[in-house]
Amino acid sequence: MGYGYGGWAPYVSVAERRRKAEKAASKAKKAGAELSPVEPGRGAIAKTFWGKAWCNNLEQYSDYSNRLPRGRTYVRNGSVIDLKITAGEVRAQVMGSSLYTVDVSVTAVPDKQWQTIGAGCAGSIDSLVELLQGKLSKGVMEHICKPDTGLFPAPKEIKFKCSCPDWASMCKHVAAVLYGIGARLDLQPELLFSLRRVDAKDLVAQAGAGLPKAKKGPASGKVLDDSALADVFGIEMAAIAAPTNPAVRRSTATATKVTATKAKTSKDVKAPTKPASAKTAKQPAASKPETAKKVALKKPVKEKPPAKASTGSRTSTGKVAVIKTKIKAASKAPKPEAAKATKRAKDK
Repeated sequence: MGYGYGGWAPYVSVAERRRKAEKAASKAKKAGAELSPVEPGRGAIAKTFWGKAWCNNLEQYSDYSNRLPRGRTYVRNGSVIDLKITAGEVRAQVMGSSLYTVDVSVTAVPDKQWQTIGAGCAGSIDSLVELLQGKLSKGVMEHICKPDTGLFPAPKEIKFKCSCPDWASMCKHVAAVLYGIGARLDLQPELLFSLRRVDAKDLVAQAGAGLPKAKKGPASGKVLDDSALADVFGIEMAAIAAPTNPAVRRSTATATKVTATKAKTSKDVKAPTKPASAKTAKQPAASKPETAKKVALKKPVKEKPPAKASTGSRTSTGKVAVIKTKIKAASKAPKPEAAKATKRAKDK
């Protein structure tokens, strides 16, 4: 392609450049290439925190301030047909008067600088999602985005080259790629950490580094017992280990049970204290057979022989015998009238 006066490429309108970009993208796809274009749009190039922070960082440096505006229109009208970000490197294709290839390399964050960033954010970043969404406190985000000492590269840490014949240190194609990085961070903010060759998880891992450590545990009086925990949360706690002296507890429990059974047995077989009548004395003093069987089943120890009749029963039986003897003697004795009649007959 020939160049006009002064070695400049002929002017290509936006519509013509867009048509060429679409044609080049279609041709690359047919050849099997996978393109990742920066979608065209109006207004701000970057709309999220990390995309805006990237663009603002570039515009702060006077080295780029008068060169970057040349690439904004290229990004907005879809001239960046391919942009891929890998560890420390960006490769892109930009459509101008022809299709140009742009390479941008970014140095890794120095270890000491990365440690300083992590120490400054310790105790403040506890979620990787919040970090990538830029939803952390303003102080933390300013610390990460601070020029020269933060995560974003300074001009001296960026190197680039373009296949176009422009002799400028930063051509409009390179400027378009740098803005395209900001647009890409809107969709994939984690690529910034990959570009600087650091791991965002390192900041999350240091979340508890700034928190004070407890010197001692809680007092014993403030610790809930297992039984209390079971009542509060409605759960079944694990079984407690067996006591060191199980034999003593078992013997005590057995002795208590035997004592209670003996008391109940003696209550069942105990004879009445009141003297029984003659009719009652004829029956045996032992309890009924059914009651005796129940008592025998309940007794865990050897059954004792039935108790003897009480003293009251024997006493009542002796009194009855005396009464019978007196009645018999009285019946044999002669009546007073009969005795008088017999005496009169003898006198006559």
